[in-house]
Amino acid sequence: MTLTPDAIVVCQLGPFVINATLVVTWAEMALIAAAAALIGRRLRVAPPLRPAQHVLEVLYTFLRDHVRDIARQKPEPYLPFVGTLFVFILVSNVIGAMPGVPAPTASVATTAALALAVFLAVPVFGIRRLGLRAYLAGYIRPSPLMLPFNVIGELSRTLALAIRLFGNLLSTSVIVAILLTVAPFVFPAIMNAFGLLIGVIQAYIFTVLAIVYIASGSERQRRRQTVRREEP
Repeated sequence: MTLTPDAIVVCQLGPFVINATLVVTWAEMALIAAAAALIGRRLRVAPPLRPAQHVLEVLYTFLRDHVRDIARQKPEPYLPFVGTLFVFILVSNVIGAMPGVPAPTASVATTAALALAVFLAVPVFGIRRLGLRAYLAGYIRPSPLMLPFNVIGELSRTLALAIRLFGNLLSTSVIVAILLTVAPFVFPAIMNAFGLLIGVIQAYIFTVLAIVYIASGSERQRRRQTVRREEP
């Protein structure tokens, strides 16, 4: 049993190793881009709307309402990034439920990259909202001695985000593999459906955590600045 698609080597070009994670990720990105381009070219304002547009509008409304409720801010600045995260993780997990196709999110490299994207998005959105000087000043509030602790806090949250997604997906894959080995003629359909459900839930959880981290990052810096101004 292969626990990570990184161990599946498709080909090697000199020092560069092309593994299953890269191949499936590239194929998935091409699939998402092609579907987005196709749906975008056929969008309509007046009915009848195409089924794909209905799905797209439901997804947009779902993410917009969640960002608004969680962040307590205008959702529009966050939607492109959050929507991309959700769609990528969701499609990755759906692909992973297909027999013989490894999920890119079963690789710790992929989950670490997703967590790193969220980590970099926190200051980007914070600076966009507060300005560079005000955002960076928040790391030394209420005292410059807090700088290393604030930085460590940001790094630990990013690490936790990566490990959480990878660990949950890995444990699901292991459970499915064990049950299929014990009873290969009874559990396949049930366990594939179970893996698909877990994948959807994990895509939702990761996206919600990303919204919380990004929104709380800029809000925390804003509050530090407010406290500073109110000090006598």
